[in-house]
Amino acid sequence: MSRAGGPPVEESLLSQAVHLARQAGQLTLRWYDGTTEVMVKGDGSPVTEADRAAEQFLRTELSRRFPEDGIVGEEFDDTAGSSGRTWFIDPIDGTQSFIRRVPLFATLLALEDEHGAAVGVIDLPALGETVAAGRGRGCYLNERAVSVRRRSDLDGAALCTSGFDLLPQDMAERLHAGPMILRGWGDAYGYSLVASGRVDAMLDPIVNTWDVAPMAVILPEAGGRFTDLSGQPSFRSGTGLATNGDLHDAVLELVTGRSSAGRA
Repeated sequence: MSRAGGPPVEESLLSQAVHLARQAGQLTLRWYDGTTEVMVKGDGSPVTEADRAAEQFLRTELSRRFPEDGIVGEEFDDTAGSSGRTWFIDPIDGTQSFIRRVPLFATLLALEDEHGAAVGVIDLPALGETVAAGRGRGCYLNERAVSVRRRSDLDGAALCTSGFDLLPQDMAERLHAGPMILRGWGDAYGYSLVASGRVDAMLDPIVNTWDVAPMAVILPEAGGRFTDLSGQPSFRSGTGLATNGDLHDAVLELVTGRSSAGRA
């Protein structure tokens, strides 16, 4: 099984992250009634009171528990730290789902330390599912160990994406002409499906750091692989691809139109 690099994290860090993400997720459900006010940010993306309340809750709790750690989140300014560790927060990943009462939205929480990706949590409060991993600790769905689905043939493998309208035309044409089954179970939910062996790949041609920071540890700990579209294991590049690992190079080639040799 592929694992995230570096020494195992403390179990208490993983358990605290899961606990906090679940609390924040439950907080968002207070506004999950289809009537919450939707505002538009400067970049044109939607935001609700639930986004801000959940992120503020997480920032307050993280600052109280880990006062020397940095914090990066979607809705508020970065908080500098002195410990060499940084937490990443996406209070509602899939706001378009949230405001339409579609239950495929998530609260995301991740930790990066001096060794790299350390902890990742995808909490899906409306589904009652939490996928979480700690470096060297494995990947879990509601405390049950899970892993990716082993397969090496693109024919019939399932790929999810957050929106086909986000795909460049040439990329969309290659995918539609290819052998994979294409589905729109996107945002963090798609990554949770890959990690728990329910689909084979998840593609994000446009993504923010906080959207995919948890995936850098969740996918390797589930036996899969997460990279950007250049094939680098980075969650800061603005793109993301998660697979079961066996299919990764083949999916990258299909998505980008470049062979693994051409990306080296």
